[in-house]
Amino acid sequence: MRTKLNITEGIFPMPVLMVATYNEDGSVNVMNAAWGTMQSRGTVALNLTETHKTVKNIKAKKAFTVSIADAAHRVEADYFGVESGNKVNDKFERSGLTASKAEMVDAPVINEFPLCLECEFIEYQHNDYGVGVIGKVVNVTADEHVMVDGKLDMSLVNAIAFDPYTHGYYKVTERVGEAFKDGLKLKK
Repeated sequence: MRTKLNITEGIFPMPVLMVATYNEDGSVNVMNAAWGTMQSRGTVALNLTETHKTVKNIKAKKAFTVSIADAAHRVEADYFGVESGNKVNDKFERSGLTASKAEMVDAPVINEFPLCLECEFIEYQHNDYGVGVIGKVVNVTADEHVMVDGKLDMSLVNAIAFDPYTHGYYKVTERVGEAFKDGLKLKK
């Protein structure tokens, strides 16, 4: 038997993405965005409204970064979602985190988050089914502590996921299978 739930965002896990830009004065702005995904290989789609300071910055700078939030920095990641850059000019400084300039785009890399995608702004979409920023990934960097033998080890990233049903964060840390291989056992 199944239990009927209230309609909500519904998909779990949802990523906890840190979208970073530079403000017009050169200071760093970061927002927490759970509504984001890869639209196609090398293209990100973020469901963000135009009222966000981050979206205004993306349109002005034509660039942004997307970092994967980790368990060690969940408090800061959540803060970036509950505080508005439109209301608080020193939002990033209050977090205590640090940033460096991205290698390929005019946007900041948040040093404490382990994985970062540097993106060029492609377009802003607005239609009956949603709104969003589309970006082309031009560079991906990872902190050395999540690398093993020259390869990214996702279990070391300690990424967090958002649960829209209970508003919880969960660690995504354990590898449980092999994509595009495990299912071959059932193929006839």
